[in-house]
Amino acid sequence: MTAARNLRFKSLPVTPNRSQAADRAAAPVTGGVPKGVAEGVPVAVRSDLRPQPVRWLDVVAPPSFSALVSARSWCRCGYERTARGRSGVLALIEAHTAHPESCPLLNLEGSKAA
Repeated sequence: MTAARNLRFKSLPVTPNRSQAADRAAAPVTGGVPKGVAEGVPVAVRSDLRPQPVRWLDVVAPPSFSALVSARSWCRCGYERTARGRSGVLALIEAHTAHPESCPLLNLEGSKAA
């Protein structure tokens, strides 16, 4: 009596008893570019060279002149200030503009010497 074959499986029903070496395909000789890479696409992934933001200024100014204006200024170094009202927001903008001079993350004295 023979065992019924299960046709749902795509693999071989029996494991072979001897080892079989896989056929090696000859590697095509090309101009040094890996096969499958589009022309003009760099093979190595480059890091993002754009400078990352260190400080932010968020001003909320509703369209109505009589509405309350507010702002928030913060930096990765820990500097964080908020203001409400037109005069407070204008003072905060000035402080935000002057902050890079005292910020340890943005202090560029070493590059100014060159």
